[in-house]
Order: sequence, then structure tokens, then C-alpha cells
Amino acid sequence: MSASQTSSSDVPADVPTLLVKIFGKDRPGITAGLFDTLAAYSVDVVDIEQVVTRGRMVLCALVTEPPPGLEGDLRSTVHSWAESMKMQAEIISGRGDNRPRGLGRSLVTVLGHPLTAEATAAIAARITETGGNIDRIFRLAKYPVTAVEFAVSGVETEPLRTALVTDAARLGIDVAVVAAGLYRRAQRLVVMDVDSTLIQDEVIELFAAHAGCEDKVAEVTAAAMRGELDFEQSLHARVALLEGLDASVVDKVRSEVRLTPGARTLIRTLKRLGYQVGVVSGGFTQVTDDLKERLGLDFAHANTLEIVDGRLTGKVTGEIVDRAGKARLLRRFAAEAGVPLSQTVAIGDGANDLDMLNAAGLGVAFNAKPVVREAAHAAVNFPFLDTVLYLLGVTREEVEAADTLDIG
Repeated sequence: MSASQTSSSDVPADVPTLLVKIFGKDRPGITAGLFDTLAAYSVDVVDIEQVVTRGRMVLCALVTEPPPGLEGDLRSTVHSWAESMKMQAEIISGRGDNRPRGLGRSLVTVLGHPLTAEATAAIAARITETGGNIDRIFRLAKYPVTAVEFAVSGVETEPLRTALVTDAARLGIDVAVVAAGLYRRAQRLVVMDVDSTLIQDEVIELFAAHAGCEDKVAEVTAAAMRGELDFEQSLHARVALLEGLDASVVDKVRSEVRLTPGARTLIRTLKRLGYQVGVVSGGFTQVTDDLKERLGLDFAHANTLEIVDGRLTGKVTGEIVDRAGKARLLRRFAAEAGVPLSQTVAIGDGANDLDMLNAAGLGVAFNAKPVVREAAHAAVNFPFLDTVLYLLGVTREEVEAADTLDIG
């Protein structure tokens, strides 16, 4: 489905207007033909909306009433023109402009694989129950998931988000609710967690596999990600198990790292749209520095494994990147990029990402633990990182178009 809408200046409520509706098989020249026909009657355009679905068009034009004595002729001419184009026409008399949209504007993005009629009905009904009105519906993508955006007015963003996110898990879909406005497309810094977000792996577990202590490290990692252990203490405990490991294992681990499906597409598209992109990680610079170079990232920060005489010492050097540290780094990156914090996006999956997600203008929980999904602004539970683009209002067509252009 594609749609476009424009609106002129306000029209007094008592001014007679005509709603001209044209519907039928889409073909080039319909829009121009309709307005060429209307131009002969000196009408002003108040509003236009056009939707095309599977080759079927609905075109609506709200116009002022023609000069006295010409309305009948206008109606006859429009119907004759529509018939000549093998279209149908309907003209409805009224007064004034469309009903003003209610206060509170939000964009509701619904992701489904598939997106069922049952889920769509439930979301639409819940929007109505909150006092919201659906002003427009637009499909953002048809693969790898179906992504549909609802423009909603009449209810504030936070209560709408609370109501819809509660239903999402039951319906087997993802729902993201953000405030509408120009700032949405102006979010020019995206910062991601690395382990189980940008990549499919937990880096310390890759190191542990070479040290023969994978099970012990994985157990501590899982507890830390659930928020059951202090991150810094768990980090030191896990790294201590790597003591004595030959430094040559760093290159082996780098080669074993698997990017999350859609990661390259996400980063490539964001960069071409003018975004800056960074990563923060409770993992290690030995891997994040390599990812920064390979993916063309603007920022990267992580912990550093200490290496002495060609072997890991079982210690980390420098300031620990923990839950609070990730939020500090988001703020630092934003300052360096010259981007207000309100125009940043953070993506993560674990409890140690929560401060960063909450500090960002938009915090996205990606295949996250329940505690993270409940606290984040939006959640994506599909295994494709590029679905985050849809939360920013980027369509699949724009992603594909960006791949054919060199726009930055």
C-alpha cells in the first residue's frame, strides 16, 4: 500500500466543499486528469489523499464549491471523465475541512511474521479503546517481516504504548510506539550493544571455548545478563578463567564472530542516510576494534583484555564498561557527534543495556530478556537486526534504493 496526503490552509467551517472520490484500476495520468478536469471550475484544493493497493486506486480530493450555478456541470463532467478512464466517481457535498485531528500524535509500527488479520483487528480495537483515532495506515515492508505503520491521534504516546505493548506478546507480534514529528527522522546517532545484538555470539564464551572453560563462563554470563549478578564482579570472574591463554587466540576469535542477520544492511543503510553509528560493549576491544574497521563504524568502546608476554593475564585494563558505563558512553558519543540525546537510538538485549536504552531518545530491545523488553521504548523479537529501520520510518523500498546509490 502506498499513500500520500497534502493539505492547504484552514477552510472556515461554514464554507461549502465537495469531496470528490475516484476509484478503480490504477494507471498513469489519473491524478493529473482529475485535477485538469476540476481546474475548469476554479475550485481550490483543500486536501488530497491517494492510496494504491494491488493496482487499485482510491483518490480523494476535498475542494471548495465552484462558482454559483456550476456544481451540476462539475458533477456531470467529473463522472463523464471517470467513465472515460474506466473509473468510478462519487461526489459528496459538505462544509469546511476535515475534522481536526485530536491532540497527541503517535506512530505505531507493527511487525508480524506473518501479520494476521486477528492481530491487526486487536491492535486497531485497542487504539480505539484508548481514545485514539487511526488517521493513516502505511506498509513499510513485506519482508523479511511485514511491517505496517499506523498514524494515530487523540491519545498521548505513553498510555498508547502501554496499552499496545501489553497485547503484543499475546498476539505474537512486535509493536513500537513513538511520538510523531520531524525529530523521528532526525535521530542521527545509533549506538548498539555488541554481544547477542550486533553479533550472534557472546565473545567471552568464544575465548572460553579455547580455554576449555566454556560451561563455567556461560553460566556466569547468563546470570549477569538476567541481572542476577553485578556485572563488574562477573566480568572479573569470567576473565580470570582465561589466564594463560595464548594471545594468538584473538585472531581465531575474530574469525569466529558471526554478525546478526541484517547487521550489515542496518549499518550500511544508516550510514547512507547520514547517521553516525557506534557500539558499546561489555566485551573486549580486541574484537570491537576489528568490527569498527570492518563495518565502518564511527564509535566503538569496550573493555580491554590485558596481554603480557604473549599471553592473557586473566585481567582487564582501564575503566570497566558496565551498565552505567554504556549510558555514559552514549552521552559521550552524542556529544562528539553533535547530536542531542533526544535524537539518539540505542539497541541492546541485556540488563546491562537498560541505562543506555532509557537514556536514548528511542531505546530498542532486540530479542531481549523479559526485563529489558518491559522497560524499553520498543521491542523487536525477530532475528533480523535491520527490522530496526522500520521503527525509524525507513521503508524496505528505501533500503533497497539506498543500496543502488552512493549517498554518503
